[in-house]
Amino acid sequence: MKTKEIRDLTDDDLQQVLDDTSRRLFELRVQAQAERLDAPSELLRSRKLIARIKTVQREKELANGTVTEANADEAVATAVETDEQE
Repeated sequence: MKTKEIRDLTDDDLQQVLDDTSRRLFELRVQAQAERLDAPSELLRSRKLIARIKTVQREKELANGTVTEANADEAVATAVETDEQE
């Protein structure tokens, strides 16, 4: 799946593809430990697709101006550190 195709997906579709790809990656890793893979390159393709999806999700998040809980916590921690230094 190309990056342009990923960007055209809705948020729900992105999450669905991410879940499916993560599940597929897990299955491939289990298969790799249990037996020889038919196409070892599938592991790399799945990892790269997951990275692309997460990147597009983050881009959309930043474009919408939404802040995730982790980012909010990081901002608070930075503010606290700044206050302590003064």
